[in-house]
Amino acid sequence: MDDADGDGIKDVDEISIYHTDPNNPDTDGDGYSDREELINGYSPYNSEPKIKLEKSDADKDGLSDRMELNFKADPTNPDTDGDGFKDGDEIKQGFDPLNKEKMKLAKRIEVNLKKQELSYFLGGVRMDKFRVSTGKASTPTPKGNFTISNKHPKAWSRAYGLWMPYWQGIAGGRFGFHELPEWPGGKKEGANHLGIPVSHGCIRLGVGPAKFLYDWAEVGTPVKIY
Repeated sequence: MDDADGDGIKDVDEISIYHTDPNNPDTDGDGYSDREELINGYSPYNSEPKIKLEKSDADKDGLSDRMELNFKADPTNPDTDGDGFKDGDEIKQGFDPLNKEKMKLAKRIEVNLKKQELSYFLGGVRMDKFRVSTGKASTPTPKGNFTISNKHPKAWSRAYGLWMPYWQGIAGGRFGFHELPEWPGGKKEGANHLGIPVSHGCIRLGVGPAKFLYDWAEVGTPVKIY
């Protein structure tokens, strides 16, 4: 095993995976070896001691060091593929930061009914997760594989007489994602139920996450509910 600096990481991995200095066991000079930092989830690119990968953005491109590694980008280079766009900007727009061509990364959404948790993925990387409220036992949220079939910024439910902001329909539009339900007078309900299955089958998101997901996902985005 070639390990020129004796830090316990192969030179080839330092160069091609971690983008650390194969000739320096402590790339960022903070007193901790690259291997020690990576094993414990700290950034080996940031001289601030013991700063977590997800809290550090060594190259100031708008993408955390953790996400850079997840996407196999270079945490020390703000424009890994050299196309003139920062890695963080490309990820925000859904593009591959490793490809000079405008290559879109695949999106998908997953809902874990047991955890009452929604996760969204870009290029196979989980970007974040949100608490949700899915269907109660008598009106369960369907399990299976779906796609987002339609969208509306403020859909109306005739059955229940309320608004469903940031609606994204699945299963033929019979169920969907939406913000906390809103009565005609403007009162919202269910904020204290996030994390608890109480809906009539839809997947409720809180104020903020619902709009984010609405703006992020397109019609046709795959959805897995399990």
